[in-house]
Amino acid sequence: MARLEIDGIPAAVLARRWGVPQCGVFRTLSSSLDAIHDLGAQGAPAGTVVLAEEQTAGRGRDGRTWRSPPGGVWLGMLLRPPLPAAGVLSLRIGLVLADVVEAVLGVRPTALSGPRAGVKWPNDVLVDDRKVAGILCESRWQGDALQWLGVGIGINVTNEIPVDLAARAVALRELRPGARRIDVLDQLIPALLRLAAHGGQLTEFECAAFARRDWLRGRHIRSPLAGRAAGIRPDGALLVDTGAGTTMVRDGHVELS
Repeated sequence: MARLEIDGIPAAVLARRWGVPQCGVFRTLSSSLDAIHDLGAQGAPAGTVVLAEEQTAGRGRDGRTWRSPPGGVWLGMLLRPPLPAAGVLSLRIGLVLADVVEAVLGVRPTALSGPRAGVKWPNDVLVDDRKVAGILCESRWQGDALQWLGVGIGINVTNEIPVDLAARAVALRELRPGARRIDVLDQLIPALLRLAAHGGQLTEFECAAFARRDWLRGRHIRSPLAGRAAGIRPDGALLVDTGAGTTMVRDGHVELS
């Protein structure tokens, strides 16, 4: 594993700090998620973490690219079964990320103000309607047996946001100038380790938490199914009111009408 640092803290210290079996920090990777799959194939233990200072080919869902210049959190984590389905896990991670983002920003939502960070099904976290983080879960199977699951997370922290994306994306330092990657990671990684032990469906508490942060609910969408977003099911499926009834969608990229 590479021997670099995050905000002046060496990778070996980070592993102990977060309670993970190993942590690699790399100057440049094509994708932290690709590195996790390589480590999974080599038998690396669950909880292994990879961080990249920069990604040259970071990716999101459906082959979309994620710009990953220096200053952001470009994280991969290896998880092994038993695990919930990737769709459920992605939503759980989104809820944790939203909590972490608000904690770093110093936001304390009240019943009147509501949350500032929203979760957009299936894998985005937004602040004030601009994307701050994305999640991608990829499984690797041998026949019918799940071998491991790679979790890829990208979070805009101090990295520059391109001018052409400024209306749709935001970095934490724009909202809180002192924000640091280590502040995000110290809260995020221990929480991710705990998520793998949860059940196969979202609990009533998790569904209620998602409902409070559901950025999509009530909005009209044209893809993956035309209609009005109407929440989620405990199995992570999106509910869409098509006008003729409510239909569930398990996967796909959401486009607003």
